[in-house]
Amino acid sequence: MKLLLLEDDPILGEGLRDFLRAEGHTVDWAQRLLDARCLVGEHHDALLVDWHLPDGSGLDWVRSLRRQNDTRPILMLTARDLLKDRITGLESGADDYLVKPFEPEELLARLHAVHRRAAGAPSGRKRVGDIEIDLQARSVWLRQHERLDRVELTAREWQLLEALVNRSGRIVEKAALEGLVGGDGNAQSNVIEVHIANLRRKLGRSLIETVRGLGYRIPSEA
Repeated sequence: MKLLLLEDDPILGEGLRDFLRAEGHTVDWAQRLLDARCLVGEHHDALLVDWHLPDGSGLDWVRSLRRQNDTRPILMLTARDLLKDRITGLESGADDYLVKPFEPEELLARLHAVHRRAAGAPSGRKRVGDIEIDLQARSVWLRQHERLDRVELTAREWQLLEALVNRSGRIVEKAALEGLVGGDGNAQSNVIEVHIANLRRKLGRSLIETVRGLGYRIPSEA
């Protein structure tokens, strides 16, 4: 997933960023609301938002995003642990509420849970043609001759596959995929084409459709 982390504490923010990146996610880290507002128009699969920030309220920002019909999963991170605060956070538009201090592993588990709910999936397991994908376990299998064989993917290949599967049936622009793999946005760059070619070689050429001039699309679940 590509994540937007809004956290002003430099130690906590850096630690969470590095942990999530080590787990294979792409993380944009902002320490102020102003910076987050500049990044929010980019493609992010989920937002991790601190309540109290140097230049305003993260909770108020969550409310404004929901008023703009932004439906991306949002996880609040805050030291406010009273019941009334939890209720306020959830009723203001957060999908989950995590009280500091917390373990990064719990954050990761809650993040996966809200992302699955947003995708409408009761579990992380999906099937597309002869491919079975477990988003929670970050594993993929290819069915061949009535047998399921696990396929090893690089971190970048997994990020691209996950982005396409979570939007199955919809076109994902090349620029959005570039952001996932750290591309420079150069229209002449072929980094995405290389990774897509590798995925097709490992999982079958028919899995990912090229929509010329627009991007890439993976079929809906079969």
